[in-house]
Amino acid sequence: MEYTVQKLAELAGVSARTLRYYDEIGLLEPARGSSSGYRIYGSKEVDKLQHILFYRELGLDLDSIQKIVADPSFDGPAALRLHREKLLAKRQQLDLLITNVESTISAAEGKSKMADNEKFKGFKQKLVDDNEQQYGEEIRGKYGDDTVDKSNAKMLNMSEEKYEEFIRLEKEVMNVLAEACKTGDPAGERAQKAADLHKQWLAFTWPSYSKEAHAGLAQMYVDDERFAAYYDKVCEGAAQFLRDAILVYTGGEPDNSLEK
Repeated sequence: MEYTVQKLAELAGVSARTLRYYDEIGLLEPARGSSSGYRIYGSKEVDKLQHILFYRELGLDLDSIQKIVADPSFDGPAALRLHREKLLAKRQQLDLLITNVESTISAAEGKSKMADNEKFKGFKQKLVDDNEQQYGEEIRGKYGDDTVDKSNAKMLNMSEEKYEEFIRLEKEVMNVLAEACKTGDPAGERAQKAADLHKQWLAFTWPSYSKEAHAGLAQMYVDDERFAAYYDKVCEGAAQFLRDAILVYTGGEPDNSLEK
């Protein structure tokens, strides 16, 4: 079956403007143009749009989606299976948060009691699950399943106070890093402050600390564009600047070990 822009937009629940934009950037081109100048889409384009919308729902940007669906080795059925796994994980996260909210309401109304550590269970589990989905394969490949499992367990067992401090410290790292970037000196006082805060932040989840592992993680921030994008939010080149600051702080070269 074939569709015009308007018909496909209605079918998929997106705007015609979105489809035209996808065509302009080469993300979803029509199968052909009609004699009247209309864009015409076929079943192949419908399937591709479904994948695009799945990836958008999972939070990927259009550039990343373009690279995935344009790859000659792209496997549609395999991608759908992966979509399913991620959506199930997302549903599990939402179910956990809903349960947490319901328990909080019950406790607030005096119908039950809720321990302080239970109040943050859903948020901590979501943080662990999100990290696994985004970086799990790379981190487990670099440090091993045992280390990552211990790190996740440490996160999930955090007290309310430690969890709040963990979140606060993460924000402080980013704020000090932004200030340090302005100096342009990774060996400077502000940059070394950022590196030290980063070490303190890691201590909340790492089973143990080593300078080599700290430097190795910093290098990963530069090598992996997803990590780089997280830190580069504070200023352009922040991931590389933090890497250099941590190298000065640790006084060593990157290593693949998280253990002493």
